Amino acid sequence: MDAGLLLTRIKRTLNERIARAQYTPVSQLTVTTWRVPDETVDGKSVIGEPTTPPSSAHFTVLNVGETWGKPWQTVWFNIHGTTPEHIPAGDTVEARINLGWADHSAGFQSEGLVRDSQGHTVKALNPRNQWIPLPQTPNTSFNFTIEAAANPLLLEVLPFQVTYDGDKLTASQQDTYQLSQADVVVRHNDVVNLTTDITVLYELLEAKGTAAFTNDDYETLYALNSALDQIDLDNIPATAAAARTVIAPILARPALPGAHRLSAVGHAHIDSAWLWPIRETKRKVNRTIANVVRLIEDGTGLVFALPAAQHVAWLADEDPELFERVKKCVRDGSIVPVGSMWVEPDAVLPGGEAMARQLVEGISFFREAFDYECKEIWLPDSFGYSAALPQLAREAGIDRFLTQKISWNQTNIFPHHTLQWEGIDGSRIFTHFPPADTYGSEITGAQIRHAVENFKNKGETNSSLLPYGYGDGGGGPTREMMERLDRLEDLRGAPRIIRESPHDFFDRAEAEFPEPPVWVGELYLELHRGTFTSQIAAKQGNRRSEALLRETELWCTIAALAGASYPYEELRALWRNVLLCQFHDILPGTSVAWVYREVAKIYACVKETCERLISDAFSYLSAGRSPVHALANATAFSSRGVAPLGAAVAAEYSGGVVDDIQIGKSFLSNGVLTIDFADDGACTRITDATGHTFIPSGEKAGQFFVFQDFPNMWDAWDIDPFYRGSETVLPLEFDGTRIDDDGVACARSRATFNNSHMSIEWRLAPGADYVDVHVEADWHEHEKLLKLGFPVDIHTASAQYETQMGYIERPTHTNTSWDSAKFEVSTHRWVRLENAHISWSIANDATYGWDISRHSAGRRGTWSLVRATLIKSAVYPDPNQDQGTFSWNFRIRPQASVAQAIADGQQLNLPLREAPVEIQAPFSVDGAIVESVAMAPDKSGDVVVRLYEGLGSPAHVTLTWPDVQVTATDLCYRPSEDAPAVSSDAGKHSFDLAPFQIATMRITPAERN
Repeated sequence: MDAGLLLTRIKRTLNERIARAQYTPVSQLTVTTWRVPDETVDGKSVIGEPTTPPSSAHFTVLNVGETWGKPWQTVWFNIHGTTPEHIPAGDTVEARINLGWADHSAGFQSEGLVRDSQGHTVKALNPRNQWIPLPQTPNTSFNFTIEAAANPLLLEVLPFQVTYDGDKLTASQQDTYQLSQADVVVRHNDVVNLTTDITVLYELLEAKGTAAFTNDDYETLYALNSALDQIDLDNIPATAAAARTVIAPILARPALPGAHRLSAVGHAHIDSAWLWPIRETKRKVNRTIANVVRLIEDGTGLVFALPAAQHVAWLADEDPELFERVKKCVRDGSIVPVGSMWVEPDAVLPGGEAMARQLVEGISFFREAFDYECKEIWLPDSFGYSAALPQLAREAGIDRFLTQKISWNQTNIFPHHTLQWEGIDGSRIFTHFPPADTYGSEITGAQIRHAVENFKNKGETNSSLLPYGYGDGGGGPTREMMERLDRLEDLRGAPRIIRESPHDFFDRAEAEFPEPPVWVGELYLELHRGTFTSQIAAKQGNRRSEALLRETELWCTIAALAGASYPYEELRALWRNVLLCQFHDILPGTSVAWVYREVAKIYACVKETCERLISDAFSYLSAGRSPVHALANATAFSSRGVAPLGAAVAAEYSGGVVDDIQIGKSFLSNGVLTIDFADDGACTRITDATGHTFIPSGEKAGQFFVFQDFPNMWDAWDIDPFYRGSETVLPLEFDGTRIDDDGVACARSRATFNNSHMSIEWRLAPGADYVDVHVEADWHEHEKLLKLGFPVDIHTASAQYETQMGYIERPTHTNTSWDSAKFEVSTHRWVRLENAHISWSIANDATYGWDISRHSAGRRGTWSLVRATLIKSAVYPDPNQDQGTFSWNFRIRPQASVAQAIADGQQLNLPLREAPVEIQAPFSVDGAIVESVAMAPDKSGDVVVRLYEGLGSPAHVTLTWPDVQVTATDLCYRPSEDAPAVSSDAGKHSFDLAPFQIATMRITPAERN
């Protein structure tokens, strides 16, 4: 008989008859509800018998078919019922509740947490998890509560549509959901098992396609049809067992020798915020972990990977009893902490110390909470991965890495699934990309077949990892997935699937493949390039907060060395909040508007607290001393005559005096640099004291470029390459030149586009060998991209971009598809161009997205157009993204060395601040860059100093600090055999660093030696 005909029979009978016969409703539940007037409430104040609701809550009857819950509202359901008088042998009873879901997108719409009458967490409800366990004794009364969240579905089947439901302040006030089912049902276990049997076998056949059928496949096909012949479609429960008997021999056939081995790891990727606010994520964690623990305690054999220390910290606060159950699961190995980080952060945008703290805080939390040492970075869904990450991981004791996102590349297919990834310093980390191309498999036949066929390292190794469970909005594995795994573990026609921890997978993968291919440099994601720019305020808040925390720790440490109390707990809380805001859907700018209101409050709190702590430190240091008008310098470089990491009365501008400043109608000069302007105010020349000019003839710097921004899919995420075809160069209007009150020469121009206004001001200080550029925009456009351009007359095929504690080089040409795909890239605080003769850098104070293109200079030579991406005003998921007034600062330095570029980046982001006292830095460093100074978190009284070699060459470093003991440690301040050896003599502590090497130094004061 025709195979296609038989497959169609199986599919229809399964979907329209057998699957629908798994449950028989026997009675309706009694449902009453209370709508929480505003935000969430403590469940203990709500839970009670339906007949005696708490005085704070007024419960009313809700019938099936009636609506409930306006967007973001919490509604408490009180459920009462009785089990049936007769439960058929072999069957079980349970409650089934459908809150009115669309039949897709678990975790993206309404969810509920079920608690028993004593308030203990039972499990959670979502579109793929609608059951609640009941007593298995006849005629038994029960009641439970459901804390239901009416979260709106913002990513519908037609995605990326403008919606104002992303913030409760602008959301609809109409009910979103309609109660569809609330029943006590009999679960016909034979039918449930038959459904799974047929589904697994059918999906394997369907994924393979009839043209590729083997004899084994035909045996499976005919057995399935013979099983259907045993089914009485009018009484499926009574005939399901007979049908299963026919299929049993097929399910008992073992996998073929040499079958690919899939390590199935339970997973629930939970975005710490995205299409829901941070406050809702706390409940998502609770609901997901409740389902995970339920499956484990039910004996399913689930092994679950638990990333993100922040989520576990929330769980400990929100549901201490469930947290204790998680601790037990960790001890028995069924829940495995992974990830090693505080959250699953963006892996490109956070600064060097912030990425270090992600690891420090994540590793220390899991150690303190579970006495558990994480062994890998688990980061499946970040939008690209910095080339600094391998070294940061190795410095923290981590030598394994997992991600999946590179499979989303828009242009090039990544050539490996198992590899060694090499970072900027040469550190390598064993890396795996799950070939199923998902971090949330449902264990379907198509997914596991894709995992096997897609695997890029065939013939070299035969193992890969399969993360399964609903994700993004959480949900995790389901009992249906576990039942699929029961069939698939050792089945003919499928890979050999084993439930195990990520650690066991990595152990075997490394043993099987001791010399995998090596990928050098960043893992650039050829997609989501707009994440370098979206949500300006969040990005600037992150940069400001990173800088403030550096300052605060420095001044508080110096005060502590003088006898002050160090604010350990306050600083740790501040860091953890900033690390939370670096989550990979927060900092990239891809969340709903409500999230950025939450984030703005966090950054405001960070600023207020840091300023208070700095003020307290200065007050302590100035006690009993005559006040002076000093300037404090938190950078690793001298500034205005103030030494690094100290405070002093500032010197005049070095290299010149105010009298050197000259301005004309169209130029600024300070005797070191001369800046010339066209009639419209665009900069036409930057000339140094040697007469060399840095802008190509006929080109203009400081011009604004506007582009249409309507990517094919992910609005706030993407910049597609065709955006460049809509380029508009805005005409400028020159406001003229002047000298301000500080003796700085200024030239200002303005531009207008529709309802938006931009300005650019060039600022040249006396004696400065750089020019500062201040930009403002009052922006009221949608789906437009704004860039600021600087043409640079340097013939080169690459550029240097700062990354965490180092820099990377990227080609600026488009020789290959890999080069061409990098048409929008990220940098941290500076970008630099050079050739053998000249160089040029531009530093910034909070601009991450850039593009650099090469242009012919005529007969020979090229010049580069360097553009900073200022604004990307998408309309999804936040319809009012980046509307309002913003400002940016840049510093252009002709003939910049790498060290000068680093200094400019630090000084622009850590400007001098007023201090009431001069402060002597406790130490000095020669040969390395100081990244951070803080007291050791173990409260030992030790100081920890993070350094790095920033130039890309070997360095001999001397740290001068008398009467102390200096020990090199790992990233987490622990002893390490890999740390550099320190030689100390008369207060000078010397060690060697390799190019871009990070060193964490632990300093023990003399009184503790």
